[in-house]
Amino acid sequence: MRYSLFSLAGNALTGHRRWQRAWRDPAPKTEYDVVIVGAGGHGLATAYYLAKNHGITDIAVLEKGWLGGGNTGRNTTVVRSNYLWDDSAHLYEHSLKLWESLSQELNFNVMFSQRGVVFLAQTRHELREMNRRVGALRLNGIDSEMLTVEQLKRAVPILDCDPGRRYPILGGMVQRRGGTARHDAVAWGFARAADARGVDIIQNCAVTGIRRDGNRAIGVETTRGYIAAKKIGVVAAGHAGTIMAMAGLRLPIESYPLQALVSEPIKPVLDTVIMSGQVHVYVSQSDKGELVIGASRDNYNSYAQRGSLPIVEEQLAALVELFPIVSRLRMLRQWAGIVERPLRQLRLGHRRLQGDAGLGLGLRRHHRERPAAQAQRSLFARPFQRRPPDRRERRGGGGSLIHEDR
Repeated sequence: MRYSLFSLAGNALTGHRRWQRAWRDPAPKTEYDVVIVGAGGHGLATAYYLAKNHGITDIAVLEKGWLGGGNTGRNTTVVRSNYLWDDSAHLYEHSLKLWESLSQELNFNVMFSQRGVVFLAQTRHELREMNRRVGALRLNGIDSEMLTVEQLKRAVPILDCDPGRRYPILGGMVQRRGGTARHDAVAWGFARAADARGVDIIQNCAVTGIRRDGNRAIGVETTRGYIAAKKIGVVAAGHAGTIMAMAGLRLPIESYPLQALVSEPIKPVLDTVIMSGQVHVYVSQSDKGELVIGASRDNYNSYAQRGSLPIVEEQLAALVELFPIVSRLRMLRQWAGIVERPLRQLRLGHRRLQGDAGLGLGLRRHHRERPAAQAQRSLFARPFQRRPPDRRERRGGGGSLIHEDR
C-alpha cells in the first residue's frame, strides 16, 4: 500500500483497522543469495539498493535484536557533507543528495530537517582552518559559508558570545543544507521499502558463527538455525570486528563507546545544529523539545551501550559554557553507541578470506601502495583511488595538524 492523503482518508473511514503491516515477519529460509548481518540503517539500505538498483531480491537481513535497535537507535541524527578532503566531501555530498529525496523515494517520512549545521570557531587556529575548509568545499561545489560573531548572535540568540569567556567565539561556518533526521523513521522506511521488494527481514536472529569452505564463506550459524548464502555482508557497526572474527579474520579496527544524552522537553530555543570542537559538544533540539547532546568517544575499548558519569559531566560542562540558559535543565536518559577506530590507514578493495584484514578492507601503509591497476578490479574501490593532487595540494595545503574528522 502506498502512503498518501487518499490512503489516510480511506483508512480513517474504517477506523484505521485495514492498514497493512509495514513489513513482514518471515521465518528464515535455508538459503539466500545474500545474507546481510545487521538490520540498522546501513544494513537495510544495503538490502534496499541491492534490490532496487541491481535486481537482487533473494536477501535476508539478520538482526540479533529488534530492527534499528543498535547504533541506528543510538545516534544523534546529524546529516552533513562539510568535510575537508575531496574523497570524503564527494562521498558525503552524494549521501546528502540522497537524503534530500529519501522520503519521497521510500514513501515514508524520515523527518529530514535541513535546519543547518553550524561549527563554532573558538581559537584563531580553528578560524583559519574553517576558512580553508569553506574554500575547499566551494571548490568541490558544496555549499558552505563563514559566519561572523554578529551573524551567530542573530541566528542563535541563546549562544553565549561574551568575548570574556574562557574560549570566546570568534566566528563559525555553516552548511545550510545539513540538518537532522529521525533515526527510527529511517530504519522503518528502508525496512518497508526493502520488504516491498521481497527482502526478508529476520529479527531476533543473532549470528553465532560463519561457516567456511576453505577461503570461502558459505553461510552463517544463527540462533534460528544455519542459513546458507552465496554472499555475506557484515553491516554491524562497532560489532563488525566480532562478526568477522567468526570467519577467522581480524579487522584492523578497535571499538569504543560513543555517548549521548537527551534533556527534558523545553520550548523551542534552538533551530539549528551547533558543534564545538574546542569544548567538544554538539547539540540540536528534537521535534519533542528535547536537547540531543553528543560529544567525544570513551578512551577505552568496550561494547557497553550505556553512558558513564565522567563523559556526561564533560558534555554538560561544555554545553553550559556555550548555553548558560540550560544550566538548570534536567537530563532524561543517556546511552552509548559503538563506533570503530582504524588501527592503521585503510584501503578499500578485494581481500581473500585469510589472514589479518577483512572482506572489502585491506591495509595500506603510507609508503607501500599496491598498483592502481589492481584497484581497478574493484568497483567499490574505484571512487577512492588516488588521483593527481588537486590545486590546493600542489600549493602545499594538503596537511593539517588538528585532530578532527575530515
